[in-house]
Amino acid sequence: MDRLKLISGNANPVLAAHIAEYLGMELCKVQVGRFSDGEISVRIDENIRGTDVFIVQPTVPPAENLLELLIIADACSRASAKRITTVIPYYGYARQDRKDQPRVPITAKLMANLVTVTGVQRVLALELHAAQIQGFFDIQVDNLFAAPVMYDYITVSYTHLTLPTNREV
Repeated sequence: MDRLKLISGNANPVLAAHIAEYLGMELCKVQVGRFSDGEISVRIDENIRGTDVFIVQPTVPPAENLLELLIIADACSRASAKRITTVIPYYGYARQDRKDQPRVPITAKLMANLVTVTGVQRVLALELHAAQIQGFFDIQVDNLFAAPVMYDYITVSYTHLTLPTNREV
């Protein structure tokens, strides 16, 4: 697994740690902090040249989580990662996915442009607000759905339960 690196931002390090544990690997050593003026600082402390990098970072508010994702992706691009994939369990600003009034932005498209310009080649998202958001990207997007996993979990976890019949209630 030396050709695969998993990087976590600060938005959900617990999720990234669970993913790393499931894959049987360590998270890539990255320092994500702040400069004295509050700006986000990123330093990748491992060689990622020629590797496939997966960045786990939801863009849930505050907006610093999005900015952190963009800065980490840019650092990976400049460190010559072979391929960069972002894992975005929550794609922020997805509700503004169309121009339904005058003088309003299509922020979901802006987000797609920002992610793409950093050098990301693929996005793994979970339950995008609207399927059309996939078309806002000029790179491959996998919109994953939680319902099948939840269904499997519920059916496996609760098959041993016996539900009462009408007569027993």
